Amino acid sequence: MASTTTLSIQHPTWTASKHRKFHKPYKNLHFLSNPTSHSLSNTSSLSSSSFPLNPKFPLLNPPLPFHLLHDSSHDRILEDFEIPTICSHQKLETLVNFDQIMHGESSKRVFVQDPPWIPALFWKGMYRTANKKVKIEFKDIEKRKYNLLRRRQIREETEAWERMADEYRGLVREMCERKLAPNLPYVKGLLLGWFEPLKEAIEREQKMEKSKKQKSAFSPNIELLPADKMAVIVMHKMMGLLMVGHEDGCVRVVQAAVQIGTAIEQEVRIHNFLEKTKNYKRKKTMHEVQETMDKEKEVLRKRVNSLIRRKRLMEVQNLVKQDETKPWSRGTQAKLGSRLIELLTETAYVQPPVNQSEDIPPDVRPAFRHIFKTLTKNPGQKIVKKYGVIECDPLILTGLDGTAKHMLIPYFPMLVPPKKWKGYDKGGHLFLPSYVMRTHGSRQQQIAVRSVPGKQMQKVFEALDTLGNTKWRVNRRLLDVVERIWTSGGNIAGLVDREDIPIPEKPSSDDLTEIQKWKWSVRKAKKINQERHSQRCDTELKLSVARKLKDEEGFYYPHNLDFRGRAYPMHPHLTHLSSDLCRGVLEFEEGRPLGKSGLRWLKIHLANLYSGGVEKLSHDGRLAFVENHLSEIFDSAKNPVNGKRWWLKAEDPFQCLAACINLSEALNSASPHTVISHLPIHQDGSCNGLQHYAALGRDSVGNESIGLEAAAVNLVASEKPSDVYSEIAIRVHEIIRRDSYKDPATNPHALLAKILVDQVDRKLVKQTVMTSVYGVTYVGAREQIKRRLEEKGLITDDRLLFSAACYTAKVTLTALGELFQAARDIMSWLGDCAKIIASEDQPVQWTTPLGLPVVQPYYKSERHLIRTSLQILALQREGSSVQVRKQRTAFPPNFVHSLDGSHMMMTAVACRDAGLCFAEALGIRNVYLFGYGVHDSFWTHARDVDLMNRILREKFVELYNMPILENLLEDFQTAYPSLKFPPLPERGNFDLQKVLRSPYFFN
Repeated sequence: MASTTTLSIQHPTWTASKHRKFHKPYKNLHFLSNPTSHSLSNTSSLSSSSFPLNPKFPLLNPPLPFHLLHDSSHDRILEDFEIPTICSHQKLETLVNFDQIMHGESSKRVFVQDPPWIPALFWKGMYRTANKKVKIEFKDIEKRKYNLLRRRQIREETEAWERMADEYRGLVREMCERKLAPNLPYVKGLLLGWFEPLKEAIEREQKMEKSKKQKSAFSPNIELLPADKMAVIVMHKMMGLLMVGHEDGCVRVVQAAVQIGTAIEQEVRIHNFLEKTKNYKRKKTMHEVQETMDKEKEVLRKRVNSLIRRKRLMEVQNLVKQDETKPWSRGTQAKLGSRLIELLTETAYVQPPVNQSEDIPPDVRPAFRHIFKTLTKNPGQKIVKKYGVIECDPLILTGLDGTAKHMLIPYFPMLVPPKKWKGYDKGGHLFLPSYVMRTHGSRQQQIAVRSVPGKQMQKVFEALDTLGNTKWRVNRRLLDVVERIWTSGGNIAGLVDREDIPIPEKPSSDDLTEIQKWKWSVRKAKKINQERHSQRCDTELKLSVARKLKDEEGFYYPHNLDFRGRAYPMHPHLTHLSSDLCRGVLEFEEGRPLGKSGLRWLKIHLANLYSGGVEKLSHDGRLAFVENHLSEIFDSAKNPVNGKRWWLKAEDPFQCLAACINLSEALNSASPHTVISHLPIHQDGSCNGLQHYAALGRDSVGNESIGLEAAAVNLVASEKPSDVYSEIAIRVHEIIRRDSYKDPATNPHALLAKILVDQVDRKLVKQTVMTSVYGVTYVGAREQIKRRLEEKGLITDDRLLFSAACYTAKVTLTALGELFQAARDIMSWLGDCAKIIASEDQPVQWTTPLGLPVVQPYYKSERHLIRTSLQILALQREGSSVQVRKQRTAFPPNFVHSLDGSHMMMTAVACRDAGLCFAEALGIRNVYLFGYGVHDSFWTHARDVDLMNRILREKFVELYNMPILENLLEDFQTAYPSLKFPPLPERGNFDLQKVLRSPYFFN
């Protein structure tokens, strides 16, 4: 055995005292050496070194050099020493360099026996104390960081228009000082030219209204804001309406006047708040100020000054409550908005580029003009009405879509978590008006939500808070790819072409057929260009938000509800409920390791996004698809723009590219399972609306008398997912094929059937099947199918295309009625109940399983005429009589929407309790075109998909184990005891527990 030299330690001489009590040896002493595995050589041999006389302060004097045997206890004790002494170099220098002793020139070991008064508890206490200090410091840093973000958020909410007014004032000064116009983007240059004249016109109007004896109806309101801020709001609101409007360069006066009036009212509240909280720097003495202020204002001033000195902002919502400004009526908003629009039309001008001779006067013309135009109220309707509109000069539209990003109204997602919801208007934004439900002026719905006890709405509030607390960030790599494609002209990956199509030239022939054909082609070209213009503006707005947020650590989307209980972000542009572009650019701020199951789900997710039939394979089939395309996936991630560009073939290209990048990072890593992923993984329902109807009807599997089977919508386990859209497509194809064999002389649809027989596929009917259970009309189905036929491009004649869409829509709705009889029975029962209630001039109302009151807002509108400076405006107000037909037809889809929203909220709260990051999204593409969509897509991190899948299935079973239809009928009978309702439709005996074992229920 190798010889060892021991280090002797001389014990201190303790003062003898009969009163001194010595502690008994501790049972679990954590010695610095390891006596269990190594014995001491000579415990009696001591050195001249000594411990301090006071054992209570062992670290005040240099500690004794010692050596630890290198085992697991070495690492633990080393950590205990390092953490409390990390800030003291002197103490570190007194410690022995363990590596030097262990691996130095001498192999001799030094053993030390701990004195009995140094237990493990001492070292644990030191670690806890140091760890506590670190946690406190970390919390202080996080608190300071939160307060900084909160101050920025409040500035964003309260000073947005003020900053923009300052910008224009600065540009005007620069233009005057340098005697030239600053080099600005096209739209900014236009607004700069309008700003000063409009501001001066508003100032004159304000002075005139003050001097008038008989004041205008808007007189008290036009004086509530500075003229420059009011001018900025009018210009930006008008241009924003032009960008998102669907008419050809026109905005309806009613719409523009009310929106501008609403924006002015909102800014007045903010302006009053800022004026109250200013630290007034007047030349008056303190004595003079006190004499002019009443006691209440003095108290407020002291509170504000105190908070300003401490660099903290008071609770804004409390100050809003103190605001004495009463809500404006819709008529007040319209009158003020109309007058401001009129001032804009009188002061705003445009001028074409200078390309004419000096002798010709410049072509200066008004930027806006007020005209009356015949327009259709809704796309596809034949009813036309004459509306007063504000038409902009074509020159404005020419450069608008290219510089739309400069027109973004500066309200963005929140930098801090939204306020928790506690009532109808208590939650969401810190200052901006926030309401838990978008009632769109429905008084009955507002009363219902306001009057319901907060305890009853607790689960709804918790779900909205969960969605609002999900932290997002911009995927910079994706944003860079999008910017490169957009800069090069777009027209790929779903991005609109940045160039217009040329307008056909008029033929030289006088042939009426040729002239008519030319008119049709011109109309079609203008329509396409109009749509492209709107899409370009929309893309610019989305990208402008992404650019501003890309350097933020993270941001949040406050959510609220529509009247049916579906949740939406409160921001309109860049959200995860929007297009593939937005979904690809957004990702979770929190990253989590993939794990083994996460890597598998990431591959399945990529296959789902690629689509093209791949998403209908089994999970193993989708995994095999990804494995077979790994080279293309790696190439897409490495060189997305100039490579093979395999990702462009995907149905959701930008989301597919984001998945390619994440998967490539994992597979190129030495440890794929440990790679951090920020990507949301989607779990989509199988025609979610039909799933709810199947659960309501308890469809018996294999019951041929019932068209809608639970197996068809994946409520039961199977080897591969069922595809209800393919089944409908097969049925539609059979009907059309049968018609194609008929004689065209006796059957008018035979020729159309011959043309369409080879064009029927799953994609053609998918959207109509999706929306059928949500009340899609024949007109809606026709427009959906017409768009799909246009995409195919095989029918170029517009009249023939319209006829083909009409015929296919009728056949599709017929096939739906034949195959989904069970759903139709429940829809019919719901519609009959609604008709009985509406016939008594009452709105249909019910309470969702989570306690949310729902009142259908379909009343006959009453026209309220208001005389303004521009024209007489006809404002629509909610009347007292209900629309019987609308109450009946809308109830079935609205009721299912409310159930779907309940399932989503139950899942959100359960996922929060399980520690998951959760988000939801609409699964229907082009949802905003027709206003249909459901929450059939739940998102979480890849590693948490299995847990979320279990939760959402459990919550679905929990929801439909409730007697939903029985409770609804009982509520109706209680609310309307004099009315007789039809009995519940016959239902099957399907066991809902099978949903828990169905892998493709959501997949």
